[in-house]
Formats: sequence, structure tokens, C-alpha cells
Amino acid sequence: MSSPMTETRQTDTSRAPARDEERWQAVKRRDSALDGKFVFAVRTTGIYCRPSCASRPAKRENVSFFPTGAQAEKAGYRACKRCRPDQLGAPDPQMQAVKRACERIETAEEAPKLAELAASAGLSPYHFHRVFKAITGVTPKAYAAETRARRAADKLRTAGTVTEAIYDSGFNSSSRFYENTDARLGMTPGAVRRGGAGAVIRFAVGEASLGAVLVAATDKGVCAITLGDDPDALVRDLQDRFPRAEFKGGDAEFERMVAEVVGLVEAPGQRLDLPLDIRGTAFQQKVWAALQAIPPGKTATYTEIARAIGQPTAVRAVAQACGANPLAVAIPCHRVVRADGDLSGYRWGVERKRKLIDREAA
Repeated sequence: MSSPMTETRQTDTSRAPARDEERWQAVKRRDSALDGKFVFAVRTTGIYCRPSCASRPAKRENVSFFPTGAQAEKAGYRACKRCRPDQLGAPDPQMQAVKRACERIETAEEAPKLAELAASAGLSPYHFHRVFKAITGVTPKAYAAETRARRAADKLRTAGTVTEAIYDSGFNSSSRFYENTDARLGMTPGAVRRGGAGAVIRFAVGEASLGAVLVAATDKGVCAITLGDDPDALVRDLQDRFPRAEFKGGDAEFERMVAEVVGLVEAPGQRLDLPLDIRGTAFQQKVWAALQAIPPGKTATYTEIARAIGQPTAVRAVAQACGANPLAVAIPCHRVVRADGDLSGYRWGVERKRKLIDREAA
């Protein structure tokens, strides 16, 4: 995987590019952050598009640029029916189609077939599959599997037996249920149903200059690093996830682990040599691996991370995966910024994010 990482941004890269070559590069990478900043028109088709248009790339010699769609139309071009550059601000029809498909998957007792979802969206199965993956970051089949796994986790906590949960979740056999849920739940289905009963989680709260630091670990490794102002709130959040798990305070060995994590918060550019118990979807795992590839002292945009994992249009899904990161600093989601350099969107507070970036850049 390449590392498309750049120095911490100080300029507003969302402004319209000043030169045609910069605009062309934005079109080649389908940069949605520049939609509304300019349009490009293709001489051979007579059509103008947004920079992010997913249509087949045109040859550079046939492309012209206009500040607005109105100017492109004045020059004789018509709006692309695929990316709708004349309807900036209006709902994206493909986005809406995928949203409806997700809602259908989430409410169906059995996962809808690809052909059925595609027909509802008015697209061919091949095209729908590609659009769905581009927007959500996963295939319809994978999205359905994740939905069913989440449903299983909820059912396990309320069902009378594991067998009831198996069939209420949409699985038609116990073997398929265990095959698909064990890796996502992080413990046995029975333990989840019992609120984590039988699971042993060690934890302790340390103090750093950025506030309280909670560290929790299973027998496989560190499973949570959270930051906050209120130590009790951090502990309650952990316990709420697994109300019947067995929580143990840290012994001397565990306290040394906490001290190492606190040291990482104080000097986030160093390496954490501790085993990690990271649980997430396949897409989240890809994003978290890309975050760990960002060198200390540098940042990347959500768009760059999406490109790094080979899914350049899954920017929103990347942002969601960053927000779901369970291991603050160890998985450095603080190194991801918006295209305009803004630091918003950090689970543990923007000011903490700013300080972590400043410390690495020093």
C-alpha cells in the first residue's frame, strides 16, 4: 500500500484550483471536495460534469474548464445526466438509491438478492454492485452480513436462548451463525447474550496531560484506549458495553502497560509495542491499517485514505471507520484531516487532536 501522506496542511485546498492542470488532476482523481468549485466540459460529447463524475475519463485535449455550469451552458454544453452538475446541493440520485437499498437490507428478514436491489435502483446488477461498493465501502453481500451480525448481537442480549437468537437474526443454521458472528462479536455468542458474562476484561485509568486515559485488555491484547475529562465516565462507558463481564483492576504488570500507553499519548510519534485485540469489519480493518501507515508528523485526508485502500469514492465510509476506532493514538485517526485542513470530527475532542498533531510535528 502506498502512503499518500502529506505534511500537516495550513492552506485551504477546497478553494477552486487556479490552473487548468490542477483542475485536470482533480478530475482524474474524481475529487468530490471540489464539486461546485468548477466544472469540466468534454468537446467530443458536448457535456459538462462535476470534478467527481464517475463517467469514463475523457482525453485531456478534449477537456475545457469553466468556473460554473451556467458558463459551460452558455458555451453550448449540456449537463451530464449522471453526475447532475446543474443540481449541486440536490440529493445525489445514486446516493439516494444506495441509501434505500441499505434501509431495505436492514429491515428485511432475509438478505435481498443483488438482482432485486439493482432493479429497485433502476440499475443493472453489475452497475449497482459497483455503485454500492463505491459509496459504502463494502459490497451489498458484505453489508448484509454486517447487518445480520449486528442484529445477532442485539438478539443475543434479549433472546431466551442462543438458538432463538440464531433464527431471529436471519441465520438458517447454527454453523453459519457461529461462522459469521464470532470474529465480529469478539467473544462467544453466549457471552454476548449474557452481557459479557464469562469474559474477563482488565482495565485501569491513567492520567496524561490530555486528561484521563482508560486502557482495557482481553487475554488477546489491548482492546480499548479511550480519552476524556471524566475517568468515571470512561469506566461507565466500558461497563455499559458489557454489563455482566468480569472486570479486574490492573496488577503491577498491567499498570506498566497503562504507563506505556500514557507515554504514547505524551509522545504520539513513538511505537506502541503491545499486542492489540482489534475487532472490526473488513472495511474498518483496511482503514485502520491505512491509518497506521501514516508517518508521525504527517497527516492525510479522508479522500487520500479512501484512495490508499483502493476505494476512492468511499470517503464517508472512511470517516465513519475513523470514528469507530477503539484505540486512540495506537491507531492514529488523529492524523486524518479534512480536505481543507480542518481538524473536526475527532471522537475524543478536536483540541486533543490538535495537540497530538502539534506534538508529532514538533
